[in-house]
Amino acid sequence: MKPARRRFLQIVTGAVAAPAISRFAMAESYPVRPVHLVVPVPPAGTFDIVGRLIAAPLSQRLGQQVVVDNRVGVATAIGTGFVAHAMADGYTLLLAGSPAAINETLYSNLDFSFTRDIAPVASIERAPLIMVVNSSLPVKNVQEFISYAKANRRIDMGSGGIGSTGDVAGELFKLMAGLKMTHVPYRGEAPAVTDLIAGQIQVLFSTPGSVVSFIKAGTLRALAVTSTGRMDVLPEVPPIAETVSGYEAVSWAGLAAPAGTPRDIIDKLNKETNAVLGDKKLQEQLAEFGAVVMMGSPEDFQKFIGSEIEKWGKVVKLADMKPR
Repeated sequence: MKPARRRFLQIVTGAVAAPAISRFAMAESYPVRPVHLVVPVPPAGTFDIVGRLIAAPLSQRLGQQVVVDNRVGVATAIGTGFVAHAMADGYTLLLAGSPAAINETLYSNLDFSFTRDIAPVASIERAPLIMVVNSSLPVKNVQEFISYAKANRRIDMGSGGIGSTGDVAGELFKLMAGLKMTHVPYRGEAPAVTDLIAGQIQVLFSTPGSVVSFIKAGTLRALAVTSTGRMDVLPEVPPIAETVSGYEAVSWAGLAAPAGTPRDIIDKLNKETNAVLGDKKLQEQLAEFGAVVMMGSPEDFQKFIGSEIEKWGKVVKLADMKPR
């Protein structure tokens, strides 16, 4: 081979290999500084607790602190948008959840797209909601509730806000059961639970962490769960699907990153997150909130998110839901 041609091939080969080596070195050394996990809800709620339960062991596995950063507002859109516009270097992550999938069709004026600007990294958990009523309401099960609501009774259904998982779960129930209920949105589940206990509203589709203690104390009555199977923490409470065939609604959480984050970094985060989720103690902690771990690849998580966006998009349209 002529020297000039050999030199040319060396230059071209080096140019092709350099980016690959650079990406490999980036993934091998990542992270070299703290990683920020944006949690788009206020502290102390169930979703926030899930983020903190994951952040501590993930910090140990990554060798750098995973710092929880609560960025609140517009049904999680503020925090999600912050991550969507962040640098795609693996140092800004999102605790993504069901509201992000709902917002994709509920809001038409966001300056980002969840499907376009956010890259799924790893699913974490899924959990049913609980259909819960004030203990003074004269119903003991879903069928009695449906009959009561159809007997020209006014039913006020609370939720943690327009477009929250509890809101769309309730709207889906209304559509499938053929009911009319007045939606009363609150700024978070806590004030909705307070008003349910006081009898200001009659029903709430709530995350387990917000109501299980009140159910066990007899202050509130659980009629059903929104999953297709029963919950370990409330094994006596049946699924709504036993009365309303085909009904299912779950809340969920997972890690996501800005679109364009190097695949090597996403794969590393996925691997370490799945390792964290394999810990029995963590599984038991999540089970206290009625959650079940949901491990898988980034592609598995992306497929799940797509199905959730499609499902709730139909509910948003059929129920004519509008953000305020």
